[in-house]
Amino acid sequence: MDWFLFLTFLAACGAAATTGAMFKPGDWYEALKKPSWFPPRWIFPLAWTTLYILMSLAAARVAVLPGNAQGMAFWAVQIALNTLWTPIFFGLHLMRRAMVVMGLLWLSVAATTWTFFGVDWVAGMLFVPYLIWVTVASALNRSAIKLNPGIPG
Repeated sequence: MDWFLFLTFLAACGAAATTGAMFKPGDWYEALKKPSWFPPRWIFPLAWTTLYILMSLAAARVAVLPGNAQGMAFWAVQIALNTLWTPIFFGLHLMRRAMVVMGLLWLSVAATTWTFFGVDWVAGMLFVPYLIWVTVASALNRSAIKLNPGIPG
C-alpha cells in the first residue's frame, strides 16, 4: 500500500471533517425532536473517524489499479457532497435542502461502492460501512424533517 497516497485521501477526508468543527449542531439541533432510535452522541465522532480511515484505505487501494477512473470520480463526488451536507444542515438549518444533498450523497456512495467492488473486492468491502452509515444518516435527516414540520428550510 502506498501510505503517502492513503494520507492524501485522508487529508481530503480531514477537509470534509473540518465542516463538522466549523458548523457544530448547537442549540438549534438540540431543540429538534429526534426519533427514539437516535444514536448516542459519542457514536458520531467514532463512526466518522473510522469511516474516513476506511474510505481513505479503499481509495488508496483503487487509485493504483487499472480501470479505476470511474470509481475515483465517484469518490471525488461523494467527498464533495459529504463536505457540503454539514454546512447546509447545521450551518444554514435547511433540513429539506440537506436531504437533497443527502440523497445525492447516498447515490454517490453507492456508486463508489459498486465501482470499487468491480476494481478491488477489498476496497468495495471497505466502503460498505460508509454506505450503511449514510443510509442511517439519510433516515435521521428524513426523521428530523418529519418530526419538526414547523421548521423552515
